[in-house]
Amino acid sequence: MDLAEEEKQGRRGSRSSIDEPLLPPQYEERPSRLPSPHGQSRNAGDDVERMLNPKRKRSGNGRFWTILFVALMGPALLGAFAIFFSNSYYGDGWISNRPHADSGSFPTDIGFAGPTITGKEAGLLLTAPAPPVQTAQPPLVAPSVGGKKHPFNIMQSWGHLSPWYSVDSHGLPKTDSLEPKGCKIKGLHWLQRHGARYPTTDTVEGPMGFAIRLKNSNWTASGDLAFLNDWSYKLGGEILTPFGRQQLFNLGVSARVKYGFLLEQFEDRLPVFRTESQDRMLKSAQNFAAGFFGIPVEDQYNLAVMIESPNYNCTLSPYAMCPNDNGKLGAIAGAKTQAWENVFLAKAIKRLQPLIGDYSLTTRDVKDMMEMCAYETVSVGYSAFCGLFTEDEWKGFQYRNDIWWWHTSGFGSPVARAEGLGYAQELISRLTHSRLTEFNSTTNSTWHDDIHFPLNDPIYVDFTHDTVFHDVVTVLNFTGFAASGTPPTDHIPKHRSYISSKISPFATNMQFQILSCPSEAYDIDEAERSRKSDEYIRVILNDAAVPLTGIRGCPENDDGKCPMATFVSSIQEIIGSIDFEKECLGRGAEIDYSAETTTGAPVYLS
Repeated sequence: MDLAEEEKQGRRGSRSSIDEPLLPPQYEERPSRLPSPHGQSRNAGDDVERMLNPKRKRSGNGRFWTILFVALMGPALLGAFAIFFSNSYYGDGWISNRPHADSGSFPTDIGFAGPTITGKEAGLLLTAPAPPVQTAQPPLVAPSVGGKKHPFNIMQSWGHLSPWYSVDSHGLPKTDSLEPKGCKIKGLHWLQRHGARYPTTDTVEGPMGFAIRLKNSNWTASGDLAFLNDWSYKLGGEILTPFGRQQLFNLGVSARVKYGFLLEQFEDRLPVFRTESQDRMLKSAQNFAAGFFGIPVEDQYNLAVMIESPNYNCTLSPYAMCPNDNGKLGAIAGAKTQAWENVFLAKAIKRLQPLIGDYSLTTRDVKDMMEMCAYETVSVGYSAFCGLFTEDEWKGFQYRNDIWWWHTSGFGSPVARAEGLGYAQELISRLTHSRLTEFNSTTNSTWHDDIHFPLNDPIYVDFTHDTVFHDVVTVLNFTGFAASGTPPTDHIPKHRSYISSKISPFATNMQFQILSCPSEAYDIDEAERSRKSDEYIRVILNDAAVPLTGIRGCPENDDGKCPMATFVSSIQEIIGSIDFEKECLGRGAEIDYSAETTTGAPVYLS
């Protein structure tokens, strides 16, 4: 899961006392054992062999203590929640009291459907003069910053909390996502992040932590903060918001309109999509499928749902199986983001403090208020917190998230390549139509058979988290994103390449287009042409092509194409250079987390 979005570790102090409100009743308390910056926790002494064996039974000791804890402390926790959420939607909302639908009294299949003639599959990317562009985010409402003369879209400055939008360019301004001239799209590998969600249930940091701190203090607000006098926390926890469901449904429709023609290549089998068991992951896949296939979807595709939990291998949530992705990494990244927060939030604290004089605002408070703006907007459509900050402060917030992701999951993370290894292996397996025979990363042999992991389909769709997008960008060596190097923590560079809202916003999507480009060989003789493959690959991230020149042998060109054989060979070299047992499991060497890396590979202590 992408709980890194709340930086639960590295800057966390002691947990709240048992008398403080913690999580809503439907959530379990998470033990903080060797926590990672992605919200995972694990026993320091876990057997690494078990970590690579998803079939091995887990010990019953943890289950016993969990049951005992719940039995003894459950009433106190529930009481605390009742206090905190007494003025919120928890406990008395429409969802908790709704009756079951009465399908017997309200049948939907009653005949008399009228004509049901299906048209031919769409292929917008083959025929349109220009691709569609995602800019607006209805039905969300964000305040205008900068006025009519200099409008500024704050929703594109929320980093991983931004709703996805069409990026103008990743460095190839002369191309778009349409089928390149002289080529034919013949296959698609689609990687999709879940849609907008409610915040994680963190009682120390983030929106819920801020709400708890306000609840436990005496204060009166005035001026621009006067709305806090009647404000209450109304957000859920971690599942998709209605807008998040809409994002995935709309993306499914968009994918069908753009790539529907590829379905004509399916003959005796259905497409296989993959997702994880986490609620927002499962619902993201189902909403996407509803948009792509139309309801009812059950007989139109197969959905492989993999367990997302520590001790289960899953390439789409790899951090759960990487002990080196831990609190030490979170501490380094947290210190760097806090250094920048102290710079860009200083004026905001000075401006807002007089408006809530009995409460001493901290940097954490103001950062959490900015997160509250983003989460409330994608949850309930609008947030009064958004208008509290200036354009420069929102740019600073975006940059703060860039710093965090660079160091936890991007080119500045010592475990990024190792965590992205499993997906890279599966991508090459599909591209070469050859089955994996060695499972030496987060790949799970249980799923690698002809039924669950087909190798000759024209369409693949995988659902994952923001963390994995940063891992994939790093392991596939998309170095255009690393061109400006490690982000400094005292200023925003004039030119920078690593912008998290362009890489991993809510519902971010990456498309690997498989191309047949016979025209590429027209300038060589017939004998050479017969030996030269016309198969190419290119990558589209949020509607913009990604330069592949960081991959050895991939040429510079306006379209971002790379010969398939070159791409495969070079990625296989990268795969061969990664020692998962050493880089993730910590066998044989200890990572120096304080050492700088710009490749996603670790530096070891001597």
